Order: sequence, then structure tokens, then C-alpha cells
Amino acid sequence: MERKDIGSWLEGPPQLNAQEWPGQRLGRPEKGPGSIGRFPRRVGAIIIDWALAMLVSWWLFESSSLATLLLFCAGQMLTVGFTGHSIGHRTFGMQVQSMDGTAIKPWVGALRSLLLCLVIPALVADADQRGLHDRAGKSVLVNVR
Repeated sequence: MERKDIGSWLEGPPQLNAQEWPGQRLGRPEKGPGSIGRFPRRVGAIIIDWALAMLVSWWLFESSSLATLLLFCAGQMLTVGFTGHSIGHRTFGMQVQSMDGTAIKPWVGALRSLLLCLVIPALVADADQRGLHDRAGKSVLVNVR
């Protein structure tokens, strides 16, 4: 039995027809505040967050790979768990919200961050461009400006 609601990193996210946009099924607007944060901005945000973790790792731990990963994870847990956005998200005008548009709970930020550090959950997306790390915590990354 084949599942149509989850894509794989090889196929890319499931395709929507020409009249649909990511987030429409979730009641999100196509563009502007509240719309789904799209791939280029997500990549930019994670590059900023990873670079900051690498910088601190270089400064304190002689660029240890494990230290970089742990610093990245801790930074994501703290910032996303308590403010809804990391430094990278903030730079690109995005925020992690619960499905009803309210702030996420700190444990959701922690779960999302741990799954993000496993990489694969972030690469498996649905038609609304929500990775498994978002689906597990019933959250969504949206534009706030």
C-alpha cells in the first residue's frame, strides 16, 4: 500500500496542482504573514544557524564535529523552544508555530530540534512542505513578514 501524503527526499515533496499552494489545506495564505516558509529561506536559516554553531565550536572546542552538532541542537532547542525561532529563522522572517497559529510549547521545540539533527526527518516532506520533524510536533514554519 503506497502512501501519497508523504514524499521522499528522492522524489521531492508531493506535487500540488496549479490552483493549490503549500499550506492551503492547513488554512494558510499563499503569500505574506502566516504563509508556509519556503525552501530557499529555510536553507538560508539553517546555514546561518549551522555557521554560528561552527564558530562557537571553533572558538571553544577546536572545531569538533560532535561539539558543532551538540551546539547546533542546543541552540535550536533553546531558541525555537522558547521564542519560536532561531537566529536564522529570525533573519529570514520565519517562526515555528503550532497548527492553530499559537506559540509552540518548549517540549515541541526540543522534539523538533532533536529530529532536525537527525537530518532525514527534515528531508521527508509532505505537500505542505512540512518535514517529519514538524509533523511529529504538530508545528509549521511560517513567514511572519
